[in-house]
Amino acid sequence: MDRGAAMQSTPGAPPAVRREAWIAAPPDVVFAFLTDPLRRIRWAGAQTESDPRPGGAHRTVINAGHVVSGAYVEVLPNRRVVCTWGWVDSPRIPPGSSAVEFDLAAQDGGTLLSVAHAGLPDAAREGHAEVWDHYLPRLATAAAGRDPGPDPWGADATDS
Repeated sequence: MDRGAAMQSTPGAPPAVRREAWIAAPPDVVFAFLTDPLRRIRWAGAQTESDPRPGGAHRTVINAGHVVSGAYVEVLPNRRVVCTWGWVDSPRIPPGSSAVEFDLAAQDGGTLLSVAHAGLPDAAREGHAEVWDHYLPRLATAAAGRDPGPDPWGADATDS
């Protein structure tokens, strides 16, 4: 998916999976949990790599069979992150085939995080909604300075 097409709506394409979460932390803290590998690992995955600049790569090993990979498209510190997204070894949703847009807004002493995951095949939308429903509360807990505990989806993680 090229940079310009990351979040453009295509007529007839399935709508994006959208979620919002209020997080009891300021936008700069939430931004760090989205882009810094040491913070990201606290809420998602067993291993993570991140080069948060346009064209920079990101990769998160959730567990041995689930590895997310893509590239950053847009990085506006403390306000917005857009990256391509896909699953390594997936013919249906390979790296770069979908895009995730994170928008951060200061609200009520914390951050309103809006997530839109576009470009997913219709059959994958429900499963990815479950992914965001699982990980956004973990992000909210970690960014607020609490321990979300071990990720139950990462329990069988190994080096890959």
